[in-house]
Amino acid sequence: MSTVSQTVCLLVASNVFMTFAWYAHLKNLSERPWIVAALASWGIALFEYLLQVPANRIGHRQLELGQLKILQEAITLAGFVPFALLYMKEPIRLNYVWAALCLCGAVYFVFRK
Repeated sequence: MSTVSQTVCLLVASNVFMTFAWYAHLKNLSERPWIVAALASWGIALFEYLLQVPANRIGHRQLELGQLKILQEAITLAGFVPFALLYMKEPIRLNYVWAALCLCGAVYFVFRK
């Protein structure tokens, strides 16, 4: 598996954990004190970091730092949309589409030669 493929796979997996760590408490722990949500989020985020740190170390062998960051942001948005729709039951707004197009542009510009 190529360096970029390994990086993307690890970043996709880490972003699943990241999205749940950042937002799932809004649905599941909204009635609990914020400290409970913070501790639960930290617990989930540990698994995100166990995937994200190796992803960035592997990716940095071939990719520049800016490329890693834009790649991660694009993966985050690609994962956030299904999370918002399916898990949080929130509608997708046209602004999400425009933001996604802007990120596609960012990916294009950061990876062009």
